[in-house]
Amino acid sequence: MTRGRLTALVLGAAFGFAISWGQFTDPDRIRAMLRLEDLYLYLMMATAVVVGFAGTRLLRRAGARTLLTGEPVAWSVGAPGRRHVAGGVLFGLGWALTDACPAPILAQVAQGSAWGLCTLGGVVAGIWLYLRRQERPAPGLARQRRWPATSQVQSSTTLPSGSST
Repeated sequence: MTRGRLTALVLGAAFGFAISWGQFTDPDRIRAMLRLEDLYLYLMMATAVVVGFAGTRLLRRAGARTLLTGEPVAWSVGAPGRRHVAGGVLFGLGWALTDACPAPILAQVAQGSAWGLCTLGGVVAGIWLYLRRQERPAPGLARQRRWPATSQVQSSTTLPSGSST
């Protein structure tokens, strides 16, 4: 096993333990959070966001490098687009329907929860459908290329004298 995979396995197991211990795998706790009846999970997430936000900025400011690849800690920021909003809505709907997001689903399966397998099946099916959609050519793409690519080159070249277009 490579160093990167071993690191991913250890960090994944630690993360799975942490979200299980933090009760992020309990559907009743998640439902109470989504109904705004219990703020515990929101406070846990907010704490993680604050620590991650501050930590990554401090690492970047210090010129730190990543442990596995040695690359500088850096990122780029782009404006949110329509796909981000659609993805957020879809993620929220899935979370509300299943009382889980992807990390707790895997922790639920690891804990032996049968409902976690059903939810995981839905996630896998959704990913499969998304990837199938990405493989399809865009509508109308075949109609746009009526002429071979060489015709574009020929049209840009000069014609012999006496020829007309």
